[in-house]
Amino acid sequence: MKRYLIRLALIACAFYFLLPMIPGVHFYGNFVHALLAGALFAFFGLLIEFAAIALSAVLTIASLGMALIVLIPAWLFGFWLLPAIVLRVVADVMPSTLAFSGWIPAIWAGLIMLLIGVATSGDVRNKASGAGRASPAA
Repeated sequence: MKRYLIRLALIACAFYFLLPMIPGVHFYGNFVHALLAGALFAFFGLLIEFAAIALSAVLTIASLGMALIVLIPAWLFGFWLLPAIVLRVVADVMPSTLAFSGWIPAIWAGLIMLLIGVATSGDVRNKASGAGRASPAA
């Protein structure tokens, strides 16, 4: 829970401080608006990611795996575009708070959000080393 609150605070700081520095990104509001935009970003991010995974699964199953020839390069090329799409959705939901003057500023802002997500995703090394350990016998 603490990790999610830290991630939300960092995303709100990004909305409030970092994103307005990108030419073409306009944020109007206070820090409470930034927190609301961060919460919407997290919610819509989950929805869009779930929809993309579900669509990929349906296409893979329907084509008996042949869709993977197209889907794997699309995921490798497009994973960094998902935060930009989510930001544009948040901007459509909150037009008086967040606005983009095109896709290029949204992609740059999405890369910042992607870096925040990677930085706050947790310690992979501890998870990997803890998973391989056997529990002590009682």
